[in-house]
Amino acid sequence: MKGLKDYVRTIPDFPQPGVMFRDVTAVVQDADGLKLAIDTMQDLVADLDYDVIAGAEARGFIFGTVIAYNTHKAFVLIRKKGKLPCETVEATYNLEYGTATIEMHKDAIKPGQRVLIVDDLVATGGTIKAMIDLVEKCGGVVAGILVLMELKGLNGREFLKGYRLDSAISYEGK
Repeated sequence: MKGLKDYVRTIPDFPQPGVMFRDVTAVVQDADGLKLAIDTMQDLVADLDYDVIAGAEARGFIFGTVIAYNTHKAFVLIRKKGKLPCETVEATYNLEYGTATIEMHKDAIKPGQRVLIVDDLVATGGTIKAMIDLVEKCGGVVAGILVLMELKGLNGREFLKGYRLDSAISYEGK
């Protein structure tokens, strides 16, 4: 029986020398890998009390909507700036060479709602911290963060200190 890490494709020296790129597409392209990923992620937060799930495009949608469906919770889309039609709140975060802005509908999360943030990966924690900012701007409470993979060498967990973070797979490097 394959373990979850067995479904992750590792590409050495991408996008630059010394980086081991962990490719999540190999997990979702295999029916057994996808099922194992979803089941493992759900099991990690089985004890968590939350009202709604929020995920960022695009891979947060993959895992978040399935878990929302399985747990009968609503799903909130967090998208790149300019992609949502109604009034939004936004958060900007740093990238390696610049910044990015994400948005969420202003009325997507009600004050006091407990939110589980779901994404494919935590590296430096910048994207997830921006998602936390959006949830909190709307008065929501971050109940937890759930990711498929964590790259421990980039210290995202430390950046997100004070929030519960569960990861199905952890890698020591970058």
